Amino acid sequence: MVRALLSLIASVMSLSVVAATIQGVRVHESPDATRVVFDTSAAVKYKSFTLEKPHRVVIDVSDSRLAKGLDIATVAEDLQRVEGLRGAPRGKAYRLVIDAKQRLKPSAFTLKPIAPYGHRLVVDLAAAKPKQQRKPAAEKPAPRPSNRNVVIVIDAGHGGEDPGALGSRSLQEKHLVLQIAKRTASAIDAKSGYKAVLTRTGDYYIAHRKRTAIAREARADLFVSLHADAFTSAAARGASVYTLSDRGATSETAKWLAERANQSDLLGGVGDVSLSDKDDVLAHVLLDLSMDGNRSYSIGAGQAVLDQMGKITRLHKKRVEQAAFLVLKSPDMPSILVETGFISNPQEARRLSQKDHQNKIARAIADGVDQYMRANPPPGTALAARRQELRHTIARGDTLSEIAARYGVSANALKRRNAIRGDKIRVGQVLFIPQQG
Repeated sequence: MVRALLSLIASVMSLSVVAATIQGVRVHESPDATRVVFDTSAAVKYKSFTLEKPHRVVIDVSDSRLAKGLDIATVAEDLQRVEGLRGAPRGKAYRLVIDAKQRLKPSAFTLKPIAPYGHRLVVDLAAAKPKQQRKPAAEKPAPRPSNRNVVIVIDAGHGGEDPGALGSRSLQEKHLVLQIAKRTASAIDAKSGYKAVLTRTGDYYIAHRKRTAIAREARADLFVSLHADAFTSAAARGASVYTLSDRGATSETAKWLAERANQSDLLGGVGDVSLSDKDDVLAHVLLDLSMDGNRSYSIGAGQAVLDQMGKITRLHKKRVEQAAFLVLKSPDMPSILVETGFISNPQEARRLSQKDHQNKIARAIADGVDQYMRANPPPGTALAARRQELRHTIARGDTLSEIAARYGVSANALKRRNAIRGDKIRVGQVLFIPQQG
């Protein structure tokens, strides 16, 4: 009896030694880094270090083992920075080795469970940069060309290990908004005088401030972040548009002032005014003016987008809402956040996942942006440089074909210029007459 009890205790103790199992591995590649994610059955402790000749990143995971039948080598094929992935038991621990194609700077951390993922050990691998003796002074960007395109940055929210909201049938916000973002970029690029830039083109995560940094580098005239809403009640539905709130603007102004020594501090469309040579009072005034002006511009652009979306889908709110979303907190560019619908509503989630509805949303966003930009063209753009357009106020009895004939343009060109679908017009509506040639 005693011998059997001792055997049972020994068995339990041996099981407790291996506290976690490495159950799976995934890889996300972004332009800046490669992220390797290990799914674990429980929270783990680890140590990581690098080795040279050849370049390797080593992670020792304490009290862990590899799940039976898991082949970690298969995920490391055709990667930009990683040659291979292998592992082996090392005492009570399990050693993971990432064979690198170049010297990498690893950053490892653990993540707690968030549906649909459990515990995770994440290793971010960025190319190691050569050390600089002195940080170069921020240079004023080159002047923008005259008659340039209007730059619209489209940001697909979430990505990688951040799935966003979850819908039925394993629908994830991160995949949904990336699809809509790509369609929106195509719709914007199809319009004359515009250039669309995507913050991400694949399933990887980008930090909020990195997203606005990408927009700043592209010198965006408008930043549009796309999301899908969720609520505890499945009945909630409809699209919304948000801009930055007063409180968010005030806190961001303070943050920029506090970090002036660590950034280029360029303002004005984007990067025409530097704060580096301004005293604190003047810098504060310039930031406030920039933030106030861009918030006003954001509200106008947001309302134009919301009005267009109201033509193709139900609206959750008919007016632009304001909130302190981090991704909107940039004093040097107008920014809006579009909630395309409720992924938590089964009927709306099904529509959001359909190609036809995604194209309608994309065209509505592009038409709203175009409508506002044409009325408020950014200085130096081709839109602003065009001759003053004629305008026609519709009177009773007017038709599109008659108006087009009167001004010597085609009815289709008139409809495209004014984002009109179908033939319905209303008395008092103002139409822009497109230029010929």
